[in-house]
Amino acid sequence: MAPRPDDGAPASAERVVPGQPAGAVAPERLLVAAAALGAVAALYLLRAADDNRLVSWRWVFADVDPVGLYALSAAGIAAALLLARLQPPRRGAAALLFAAAYAAGVPFWQAPEAIVDASRYFAQAKYLEVHGLGAFMEEWGRAIPVWTDLPLVPLLYGLAFRLLGESRVVVQALGTLLFAGTAALTHRLGKALWDEEVGFTAGALLLAMPYLLTQVPGMLVDVPTMFFFLLAVVAVEAAFRLGGATRILLASLAVSLACFSKYSAWLLLTVLPVIGLVRRDGPRPLRTALWLALASAALILLAALPRLDVHSDQVALLLAYQAPGLRRWGESLASTFLFQIHPFVTAAALLSAWLAIDRRDRRILVVLWPVALLVLLRVQRIRYLLPAFPMVALMAAYGLQRVRSPELRRLAAGCAVATSLAVALHGHLPFLRGTSAGNLRSAGEYLDSIGEARVEVVTLSRTDAEVNPAVWVPLLDLYTRKPLRYAYPGAPAEARERARTSPLRFTWEYRNPDWYQGDAGAGAAVALLAYDLGAPLSPEVRERLRGLGPPRTFAIDDGVFRDRPLVAVYRARLAGP
Repeated sequence: MAPRPDDGAPASAERVVPGQPAGAVAPERLLVAAAALGAVAALYLLRAADDNRLVSWRWVFADVDPVGLYALSAAGIAAALLLARLQPPRRGAAALLFAAAYAAGVPFWQAPEAIVDASRYFAQAKYLEVHGLGAFMEEWGRAIPVWTDLPLVPLLYGLAFRLLGESRVVVQALGTLLFAGTAALTHRLGKALWDEEVGFTAGALLLAMPYLLTQVPGMLVDVPTMFFFLLAVVAVEAAFRLGGATRILLASLAVSLACFSKYSAWLLLTVLPVIGLVRRDGPRPLRTALWLALASAALILLAALPRLDVHSDQVALLLAYQAPGLRRWGESLASTFLFQIHPFVTAAALLSAWLAIDRRDRRILVVLWPVALLVLLRVQRIRYLLPAFPMVALMAAYGLQRVRSPELRRLAAGCAVATSLAVALHGHLPFLRGTSAGNLRSAGEYLDSIGEARVEVVTLSRTDAEVNPAVWVPLLDLYTRKPLRYAYPGAPAEARERARTSPLRFTWEYRNPDWYQGDAGAGAAVALLAYDLGAPLSPEVRERLRGLGPPRTFAIDDGVFRDRPLVAVYRARLAGP
């Protein structure tokens, strides 16, 4: 039996096989490497079973030659075999994980905003940029439509715009920074609960989750929520373990930040009392729990009371609309825990419970609770599971301790990371780059290259549209520095009624921000956003386009998503190239 982590026993020594030449690859290492490559091949062959709504393997690899995927995976496994012989750094482990996570996230800056929810967060952030922090705090939930969103993450995006300029690169850098910070926090929590190896392995295993990498640079709230939730857990664990007024105050602040990141974080934060029970051997645990609860409640109520009516309406909408809807919009656990999280990670996470029972180690409850809660409540939408991914990584890193050889543990983790990066870079990233969402980015870049000072936007809907094309306007704005003018005609009543149970209902409740209103003026370019650029135009639109030259079109149609924006940019005939 492996030693308990609190026995003070050293890590298991490397096994030396008598008669084996130095540098030779032992059979068990070859077995791990073969299993890693076999997992990729098996998932490719079974890709039709992946029902992920964004990067399903059946879409991602529909037209991809698997030879390239296998070759890249094999190269990564070969690198893992070499690196597994190296001991992890004793100093600077968190910094190394931070740098590796940031580097892994940067390639995905090439992908467009593939999830239309980014339109909401951009509009909220731009309100702060245009009107200032005071106006944002005053008008959140009033002049600023907030749907079921909480203010923290749009506030951060807006402050970044105001300080660094309105640019998608600013959003991507911030999201990648929070992801890298999550890797460092995962290391810290694993080290605090168990040891340095568990923490380092868990931080690395965040890179063995291909779906997570695709979400890192997006203008969404899921990755920031993951960061703030984990920050709260780390801070509360330190407060219980070490005590002290300063740690309690900082932990309370971290809890309040997590509470205002996303409503689903409230469910995850039920782990905080579990931390208190696990760390009840710390200094004055009851006193720490009381002051943590009081300080956190005071900070949360202080921020929430001025908008209590807004929060009440949001919670009512979540219960009446979103909670039942999750049953219809969900993805299978097989998709999440086999295709979008490496099977090695899932297997090791399951093994962690057995190992904890064997060692009578109650600390596993801290990382098991959020994951088990989401699974037992049948939350099967991967975006709602994503904030708990660090806990899955920690469970997996702990479960790998069942393997006696440290080198084999490192090899298994390295193979999971290497093959997941191969899947994400060879499959997910090219697929996302080729989606129709990229038309908005290409059109925005083109608008920045032309001489017209302003752009008038016209949207064309259709009777069977599930996404209101009006929400494409803020996304186009995210990609261009040119001022946009948009006269929103309002959504038809029948479209709003039809969308009442749709996951894209919020798009039909779009309200035109004040910065899009007004006349674009003479000589403005016209950007036509539509599902079908060949559809008949209304007399008003035909009149507006009269006298303009042939359009520059951006019309990649992925044929997969219901949200497929096509763009045509019209300019005066005498305009430049």
